[in-house]
Amino acid sequence: MFDKKMLKNLDWIFLILLVLMLTVSFVVLYSATVNYYESQPLYFVQRQLLFLGVSLVAMIGVSLFNYRELGNYVSLAYVILIIMLIGVFFAPHPDYALSDAKRSFYIGHYMFQPSELGKLIVIVALAKFLSQRQERLAEWSTFLGVFAIMLAPMVLVLIEPDLGSTLVFGFIMLSMMWVSGIPRKRMLALLLVIALLVGLVFLDLWFATDGFEHKIEELPVPLPMHTYQLNRLIIFINPDMDPLNDGYQLIQSMVAIGSGGMFGKGYGEGPQVQSNFVPYHHTDFIFSVVGEELGFIGSVGMLLILCLLLLRIMRIAGQSSDLFGSLIVTGIVAMLFFQIFVNIGMTVGIMPVTGITLPFFSYGGTSLLINMIAMGLVLSVNMRREMKIF
Repeated sequence: MFDKKMLKNLDWIFLILLVLMLTVSFVVLYSATVNYYESQPLYFVQRQLLFLGVSLVAMIGVSLFNYRELGNYVSLAYVILIIMLIGVFFAPHPDYALSDAKRSFYIGHYMFQPSELGKLIVIVALAKFLSQRQERLAEWSTFLGVFAIMLAPMVLVLIEPDLGSTLVFGFIMLSMMWVSGIPRKRMLALLLVIALLVGLVFLDLWFATDGFEHKIEELPVPLPMHTYQLNRLIIFINPDMDPLNDGYQLIQSMVAIGSGGMFGKGYGEGPQVQSNFVPYHHTDFIFSVVGEELGFIGSVGMLLILCLLLLRIMRIAGQSSDLFGSLIVTGIVAMLFFQIFVNIGMTVGIMPVTGITLPFFSYGGTSLLINMIAMGLVLSVNMRREMKIF
């Protein structure tokens, strides 16, 4: 039940930052897509506005719902998520799909990715599990229980294949475990194991490609990764190896951002973007639009808005009246931070290309909807920080 008294807890600075960020995102999206379809310059903006309208309704609805009640439904939501993640392997895959990966359900020309919704479901599931075992966090059963919750969704998403979303799941898990109070030595040991495994993968690729001098035709080791995913890692290290194919997108993005200089080429005047030399510059590589047209100053301004929003969300996590709410918001911060870091990192060449979108900025209905629902959860926790249950 909604109590008007909760409005006094509403974080207006958070809302102002959210509105400012969404406004900037549409300004960038318009420039990125105005020349995509010459006969329909507003095609993508109009569709994104429709997605935003639906997403705002969802955000408001979620914010009015008491987040403490989510624990009663998360088990059912988790089962439905697993069914959907299995279902995508058998769902029709239309010819107009952007890739051969089995990641989405298609309804007409609209698609829905269960893995996007899955990020929020696993956040709530982990928050419930860890908050219920608040006095038993040092036990091995708690440590292993977290992995049991994450195993099925992470494996199913990995074999879709969607390495980017799998990494997001992993970062969410590690962040929530760390904040909840899992013993630090155990966490550091886990991080060391992960670092060693990543190191072994790169070492094996080094020998398989003669020092990253050529791509591979087949998997050098029995990894749960596709050849094209491993080649993305190789191209990340040596993009000039294949400048007209696998390395083209990364090279063009770096050229666009580098050419922007301090103040950029001018809004709507970026030659790399407006001539469509940067593939997917309205989705995965939308940051290249900012870098080329608005330059270093515009890029820093955009990052500043995102950082201030994340800091405000972290403040809300710290103010929560219970561990459950704090962990939910922590998971959302981790999800957004990792996606922002990896997406921008891959456009400037410091991270491999993974297909992770830039939250709130990249064109896409499912991503926007899930991120706005996440903002609704943040507001729900924020407004109820002093509302006690008796």
